[in-house]
Amino acid sequence: MNTYDVCVIGAGPGGYVAAIRCAQLGLKTVLVERYASLGGTCLNVGCIPSKALLDSSEHFYNAQHHFQEHGIDIKPPKVNIKQMIERKRGVIKTTVEGINYLMKKNKIDVLHGHARFESAHHICIEQNQTSQTIESKYTIIASGSKPASLPGITIDKKRIITSTEALELQEVPKHMIIIGGGVIGLELGSVYARLGSKISVVEYMDRLIPAMDAALGKELQRVLKKNLGFEFYMKHKVTGAVTTGKSVSVSIETPKGDSLQLEGDYCLVAVGRKPYTDGLDIAKAGITTDERGRIITDAHLKTQAQNIYAIGDVVKGAMLAHKAEEEGVFVAEQIAGQKPHINYLLIPGVVYTWPEVAGVGLTEEELKTQQRPYKSGSFPFKASGRARASMDTDGFVKVLCDAQTDEILGVHMIGPRAADMIAEAVVAMEYRASAEDIARISHAHPTFTESMKEACLDATSKRALHI
Repeated sequence: MNTYDVCVIGAGPGGYVAAIRCAQLGLKTVLVERYASLGGTCLNVGCIPSKALLDSSEHFYNAQHHFQEHGIDIKPPKVNIKQMIERKRGVIKTTVEGINYLMKKNKIDVLHGHARFESAHHICIEQNQTSQTIESKYTIIASGSKPASLPGITIDKKRIITSTEALELQEVPKHMIIIGGGVIGLELGSVYARLGSKISVVEYMDRLIPAMDAALGKELQRVLKKNLGFEFYMKHKVTGAVTTGKSVSVSIETPKGDSLQLEGDYCLVAVGRKPYTDGLDIAKAGITTDERGRIITDAHLKTQAQNIYAIGDVVKGAMLAHKAEEEGVFVAEQIAGQKPHINYLLIPGVVYTWPEVAGVGLTEEELKTQQRPYKSGSFPFKASGRARASMDTDGFVKVLCDAQTDEILGVHMIGPRAADMIAEAVVAMEYRASAEDIARISHAHPTFTESMKEACLDATSKRALHI
């Protein structure tokens, strides 16, 4: 029987990063993955492939709608969806090969198969009717999540699909009905809207991306409707979906209680994800889950079993790859006897639509709920010279700061390259900077990040220079 210091179950961003950090700290480490490919949902059927398709579809959209204004005359471009999918697969392949290299570089053993606990220290790995048992002093569960569904809806993976199938379509849908106005639905809806699909979004809540600042969802809804022709059914409840041949009929209950039918050729169910612990036999290790299926942990991400930790989508908190990575490092360093720390308030959220959406810290709604006095400042991208030069004038940056101390409490932006720009806000808040601090830092001109400086000027003393 092979013996290890640490066994990591699941090779997604949380798992493989945890394994690397454990190995760096001198711990004999094994990584167990049930699929043939490392990288988990993020690298194989999530973050990376969706960004590849978002990028390809954005090129097509710009060629159709913006090249002529830039003085570039071309024949009307055509969509080659099979080549787009093939390029996406290439991106995945290269990325996964990079993870394989990192495992070898760090001398991490990799075992493929389904892991299940026999006890708190013994794990059986099964694959193709064969099995082996290993012994591990510590275990990190990073088994991730899988797409959730709704009562009354059967996902057939052909016409009623999840994000996994949406990333492999071999045709551009005529009309895609998306259930859920969150990150996954809006990103994949953007891909196919740019390629020519009619997109209808059905959302139970009164706004899009409801976990983020309300102003972002409002602006994103406006922009997606204006630029890509999205149709939105807000505060509508989906009661069923039926496939007939090559069409899907989705039954909806309106806010007034009336019934409505939407007809399309694909229905994307994007109502979030749920923790995946199937077949792990965690009870044999003395571990339990909460009412939402999440593994119960303490503040140090330790389960009821003192030698077993859990991270990422399988525990409470936002289901974000970078959150899982931070937790992987956090647990590895604890096992090695260090005293790491994570500030969950400073883990940014991003939506990779165009314009991009990003936020970190407290939202305006949270500040109001806490009855905390605050100041707010904003700056629109239409006033940015860099944004005008690139024809990316939708959106704004909003900065929230403490009314007395001027400390930045939250930054929320929708605009070009917001996914990258939010890092400045994270750094500022990590060091508890004031809006005045950022306002007095020189930002290169012309750049999108000048909008962050201007929003801070507006927040601290209403002295923005360019509005």
